[in-house]
Amino acid sequence: MSIIHIASKDLMQMIRDRKTFMFLLLMPIAFTFLFGLAFNGSGQQNTDPRVPVALVNQDGGSVLSKEVETILAPSAVIRLETREKADSLEKDVAEKKLAAAVIIPEGFDAALRSGSPMKLVVIADTGTTAGTTAQTEIGKAAGRLNSSVQTALALAPEGEADFDAALNSALAAWQNPPVRLKVTQTELTPEESKTEAVSSSGFSHSSPGMILQFAIAGLLTCAQVIVSERKSRCLQRLITTSASRTQILLGHYLAIFALIFMQFVILILFGQFALGLPYLSQPLATLVISLASALCIAALGLLIGALAKGEEQAISFSLICMFLLAGLGGAWVPLEVTGETFAAIGHLSPLAWAMYGFKNVLVRGLDVSAAWLPAAALLGYAAIFFLLANWRFKYE
Repeated sequence: MSIIHIASKDLMQMIRDRKTFMFLLLMPIAFTFLFGLAFNGSGQQNTDPRVPVALVNQDGGSVLSKEVETILAPSAVIRLETREKADSLEKDVAEKKLAAAVIIPEGFDAALRSGSPMKLVVIADTGTTAGTTAQTEIGKAAGRLNSSVQTALALAPEGEADFDAALNSALAAWQNPPVRLKVTQTELTPEESKTEAVSSSGFSHSSPGMILQFAIAGLLTCAQVIVSERKSRCLQRLITTSASRTQILLGHYLAIFALIFMQFVILILFGQFALGLPYLSQPLATLVISLASALCIAALGLLIGALAKGEEQAISFSLICMFLLAGLGGAWVPLEVTGETFAAIGHLSPLAWAMYGFKNVLVRGLDVSAAWLPAAALLGYAAIFFLLANWRFKYE
């Protein structure tokens, strides 16, 4: 009961402070939007990442010329735009409005059926990645159609009906290959995650980053409560009561943990329902990382309160920890895009492990099995901070 009474008293003091609401809710939401927009998080979900390619069919409505469009349309690499005329194709490719353009020449269908295939006309800047990619994809489509026609000619050298049936069968066979490649996703270690591509949504990085950063920033209010208690000699009077030093320490720790965990819950729900982030796709993993992160940051707040001799020092220590741990831990810029040395140093920050855990859920779609390693690291930091705070309180 002593622990609960002390925690309740601290919570009331912290909640009454206006800075608590600002650092724990308003600023995290504002900076989440700021950093999310900086990483193009606002519009990438609706942006087609495929390269634009124009197609002009000069062979009328022939079956095989239409088949070229049918093969290219569902491509995951190029975004097909059909046009009536080929007048401005070269200009659009030169001005980077198009990655490439493909023209189906007149007589394309007849040439294929006769066994003397006519080449597609491809306009592309092969000096660019987009141009080379588009040219390769068009070549694959042309090769697929040509091989299907050759197969149909071999199976039905005579008879239009038999040829069309054989062609349709050959084309359908491409949709059901005898061998398929299945890709499975596995958990990455912190070292392996350096080479992983950054998520397409900037909010999937900025949301957990700002939650963690301003959880530390909010410690200045928590630490000030402990400092104020010491200055008003409430702490000295508490020590003379039946409450032990450990109970007093745990009461302060419980209050800080409860406040930070409430912040995590509110901002995670905001990210889930306002930003569309999949925090709740793996609720248990998100809960494990949130609890471990809150326990770690609360222990850090307890240590700051124990070390600070005045309110100015409490503010300074909190802000220094926020900037240092957030900057090194990848809350601002993903460690995946930094150099190897910086990424290795960054993983000394507990926030790097928290970010790793949250991104296992948000970016990599992993389950709770991917949360235990970062949670264990965070609990290790929590134990270190708590023991240091306990050691400092012995001299009170």
